[in-house]
Amino acid sequence: MKKVTYRNQISKVLGISLVVFLLSSISLFAQDEVAAVEAAATEDTSGGDAAKGKALFNQNCAACHAMDRKMTGPALRNVEARLAEDEGLDREWLYAWIKNSPGMIKSGDSYAVKTYAEYNQAAMTAFPTLSNGDIDNILAYTAAPPPTPAVATAVAGDVASSNASGGISNEIILGALVLIFGLLVMMLFLVNKTLRRIAEANGVAVVKEDAEKRTPIWKAFAKNQFLVLCTVIFLLLGSAYFAYGWMMQVGVDQGYAPIQPIHYSHKIHAGTNKIECKYCHSSARKSKHSGIPSLNVCMNCHKSIYEYTGTEGEAPSQEDLANGYTNEFYTGEIKKLYAAVGWDEENQKYTGDTTPVEWVRIHNLPDFAYFNHSQHVEVGQIECQTCHGPVEEMEIMYQYSPLTMGWCINCHRETNVKVEGNEYYAKIHEELSKKYGVETLTAAQMGGLECGKCHY
Repeated sequence: MKKVTYRNQISKVLGISLVVFLLSSISLFAQDEVAAVEAAATEDTSGGDAAKGKALFNQNCAACHAMDRKMTGPALRNVEARLAEDEGLDREWLYAWIKNSPGMIKSGDSYAVKTYAEYNQAAMTAFPTLSNGDIDNILAYTAAPPPTPAVATAVAGDVASSNASGGISNEIILGALVLIFGLLVMMLFLVNKTLRRIAEANGVAVVKEDAEKRTPIWKAFAKNQFLVLCTVIFLLLGSAYFAYGWMMQVGVDQGYAPIQPIHYSHKIHAGTNKIECKYCHSSARKSKHSGIPSLNVCMNCHKSIYEYTGTEGEAPSQEDLANGYTNEFYTGEIKKLYAAVGWDEENQKYTGDTTPVEWVRIHNLPDFAYFNHSQHVEVGQIECQTCHGPVEEMEIMYQYSPLTMGWCINCHRETNVKVEGNEYYAKIHEELSKKYGVETLTAAQMGGLECGKCHY
């Protein structure tokens, strides 16, 4: 009876498995390549790709154009077919117009001049960097039939979550890689077990090596190139995933809640006592900044409120007591205020001996980003809680929103400007309503996605 060692069996199994795996991968790759070549051969290069066109449209055109209604520029649904039928203009004219509309107007092109006059002499931005292929893709998107409205059966929370998860998340990709690795290990185990049974059925005895001669597991692992390769790939992908997640958080301070030199409870002031945000942050009405309130604003009330006695008729909650938020604690913070402004509590007068309070700023945009509080608070009539969260519930103030560029852009795209009854927009609302029949406008449609609005 022939005898072989267990180690030789493992080597053969791994070799056979690796060959099978490589052959199957090459076969699938070849099939994909053939399919891609066939698709490229049958594709109409002049038709364009509507999916790519949608991305280009949103990036370059959506600020001024809609598909089915006039905005700053005309509606673009089936624009190529309409121009060909009504004006006799072909795609070459569209290439020239999109790449250099001011030049077309100066050249005296009749339709270019007509369009320029119709839209209040607002010349379209030239896009010389768009290739003919890019324009073909955009035109394919404008020629595509409008999507069929979906039946609204999901609740609002489900809709929001589905919109937020439009792509494949990193967690799903990492989970899929772990699953594939696990399947490969299981496949090797099953193949090894099957081959051992076949060998035993054919009279081949599988003899394990003696414990003294057995190779340590780490040496066996190091000699097995396939397992080493799989492990290295797994570690590299895992490291890349966590490194990417960490780098994406650079500069994003959502949840930042520093300890201030004088404790200020928004929960007590804005929540319990219903003090309006703009009473303290009054500059938000007229200024770019909401401003840090002067301590004199605090003293408007705290000249008379010299100690904290809690909410009338209510004892401190167990949670507040556990966190140290007792009546004595709050009274002590009031004393810190008096020391900072130089208030002589006994004689009820200022001593002139003041100490600056080094407040720690929580919400801070980079210098290259411009944000105007008055434009949003007074003109846009946006509630403070929209960006700053439920401040009336915050014992310690923290950054509620991410304040990233994408977060701002999404808000501009989704928020309708309150034009009716808003004196600031009275004239533009009247003109747009009369000319285009517009009832509501988003901030994006009012130019809220133009780069110069926030970066200049």
